[in-house]
Amino acid sequence: MADYQGEKNLQKVALTAKEKSELFAEGIITVILLLLLNLSIMVLLQQAIVNNPQLSGGVWMIKNAITIGPNESHIWSWQNWFVILMGVADVLVVYWRLIRRYHQMQMWHVIGELHYIADGHLDHRINLRVNRDLQRVIDSVNTLVDSTVRSMEEERKIEKSKDELITNVSHDLRTPLTSIIGYLGLIEDNQYQTKEELTKYTHTAFVKAQQMKVLVEDLFEYTKVRQTSTPITKTTFDMEQMLDQLAASFELEANKKGMQINVTCNPAPLMMEADTEKLGRVFNNLIANALKYGKGGKQITLAAEKIGQEAIIKVSNDGQQIPSDSLNQLFDRFYRVEASRSQETGGTGLGLAITQSIVALHGGYIYADSTPELTSFVIHLPLKLGRRIDPQTAGAKSVKE
Repeated sequence: MADYQGEKNLQKVALTAKEKSELFAEGIITVILLLLLNLSIMVLLQQAIVNNPQLSGGVWMIKNAITIGPNESHIWSWQNWFVILMGVADVLVVYWRLIRRYHQMQMWHVIGELHYIADGHLDHRINLRVNRDLQRVIDSVNTLVDSTVRSMEEERKIEKSKDELITNVSHDLRTPLTSIIGYLGLIEDNQYQTKEELTKYTHTAFVKAQQMKVLVEDLFEYTKVRQTSTPITKTTFDMEQMLDQLAASFELEANKKGMQINVTCNPAPLMMEADTEKLGRVFNNLIANALKYGKGGKQITLAAEKIGQEAIIKVSNDGQQIPSDSLNQLFDRFYRVEASRSQETGGTGLGLAITQSIVALHGGYIYADSTPELTSFVIHLPLKLGRRIDPQTAGAKSVKE
């Protein structure tokens, strides 16, 4: 979609043969009317001078009074000067009439362009060179159309996003719901032989119901943090202390997987402002992902550093590398690098989308970087809460530049 490009791309209004004929006729008619008016004035003045001796004497005195040049030469032929003045006035009138008519024709062309756009050709722009006032109107119209098109495109994206969300949620809910209905149906029809089978069926239905509950809770959290109006509870805290507490809370699970969690912070303490509850959700998601998906890894590192007015926090692990073509999509809702991950780990595919939205609410951004040696999620957060980033557009910075 090409926006209005300015003076260098403007085209002069091309008049049609009919319009040129109308403009020529306008000029001829105006000249004829002015000649008749001039002749009438000349005749009336001549008659007035002949019939009025006093006026004739006055004209004679004016002739004698008007002199030019160093020798004070008299101008006797006042008719010539009068004709010249009337000729100049006639030229100005003709020019005014023609330029006025031409501007009207320009307006008709602009109106035609507007009708063309209004008929649905929203990719069209008015690129005509016209008079200054009309040019300002055209610039405003082009800007308005650009804004309208952008709004329509955003609305389409939002609608498409909503449809995709409904489709994904329906798919992810249908799978466990089918299992729940199936096993409960077996119990309802008494299609089990032993108490162990009954326990197995009820346990499976319970596990599937828990999966549905996790998905619904994540979905609720996702939709809530996507709103720019979501309240932020500002708290001043020490980032080093928060990371230490997080490392301690995951220590048992990390030991079971043969992994260690290390914390580094520069400077220490690192004081900043944030909603600690929401930020805790961010780091919980990232550490949990490192434990779930960091296959073969031995170390998880939580590193915080103050640079300027920002705190840069990295959650890294030395596990399996994330494919480069998946890095751009990691923060998309319901995206999983491997389709089997949801079944293996019970993930909903919303964790990183929620993480990104919470970071955006704090005025920061997050991206992922992965090499064979290290996979890192890097978070940039302002030390003091200020302007928020719209979570709807936060994905623009989700990949390392």
